Amino acid sequence: MTQSMYYGAITGWGRGIPARILTNHELEQIVDTSDEWITTRTGIRQRHILSEGESNLDIALAASKQALAQAGVEGKDLDLIIVGTCTPDFLFPSTACLLQEALGAVNAGAFDLEAACSGFIYALSVGTQFIKTGAYQRVLVLGSETVTRFIDFTDRNTCVLFGDGAGAVVVERSTEKSGLSSFKLGAYGAGGKLLNIPAGGSRTPPNAKTVQERQHFVKMQGSEVYKLAVRAMVDSSLETLEREGLTIADVDLLIPHQANIRIIEAVGKRLELDPSKVWVNIHNYGNTSSASIPISINEAIESGRLKRGMKLLVTAFGGGMTWASGLIYW
Repeated sequence: MTQSMYYGAITGWGRGIPARILTNHELEQIVDTSDEWITTRTGIRQRHILSEGESNLDIALAASKQALAQAGVEGKDLDLIIVGTCTPDFLFPSTACLLQEALGAVNAGAFDLEAACSGFIYALSVGTQFIKTGAYQRVLVLGSETVTRFIDFTDRNTCVLFGDGAGAVVVERSTEKSGLSSFKLGAYGAGGKLLNIPAGGSRTPPNAKTVQERQHFVKMQGSEVYKLAVRAMVDSSLETLEREGLTIADVDLLIPHQANIRIIEAVGKRLELDPSKVWVNIHNYGNTSSASIPISINEAIESGRLKRGMKLLVTAFGGGMTWASGLIYW
């Protein structure tokens, strides 16, 4: 068998959602905003957030256990763990290494991948390549984020947008055409300052001044991000389909990154895709960064919207700036 005959089938999936819910009405008591303002501009009605004592590892572990159980495998069966995250528990060790220990995945390599909201598609593309080359047989891929730990709850432009959550998939070697096929990854480093956390890294280490100036929280220029996001998600989606020899008419379901209802609707409209084929759950979760697509995959399966044999298009845009699209044979 040649290496080109391998595919990376998604055989298991799971999600980890914090129990605590923060509603728009509760945010009205925290910052100068209203439920009507938030819902109209973002589509968000509530979001799940970590409780005291919880961390990225907790929700990543919950998602991973579900995915492994669904696939009928154990931690020791994994060859590799890739966690897409921009909100790890530590700078190091990686969340993937913490997860490797928690799962008893003693035979697996492990690393984090940081592409912000595009992180899950980036991580899935990397994990799938390990399968397709024949190097590995079974890879665990996650998008797991705790963005609310880096949100300034005095800034109404950002504090209403984000939630926490994790989604995981098990990718296994298969000879049947399935899993992620064509994809397009992109970046625009010149736009990095449009969405970032200014301090806390090696360029601007933490100190009393950076803390006082609230430079350890997410900063965003929303209107500029919106324009870049829509264009990049549409263009990369079309390029992905072209690489696969398909058109938008062949797509059974589009799962876009759940950043903002206006972005989701604009992408669907520009792709000329029937709204019934565009997945939306932002009202319940807010923007969970790299976790939004794998969480949505779980819900789409449970609701019957995503079934075996369908062609699933996924697309995302995030800080960096980064973007990614992929065509998945389910």
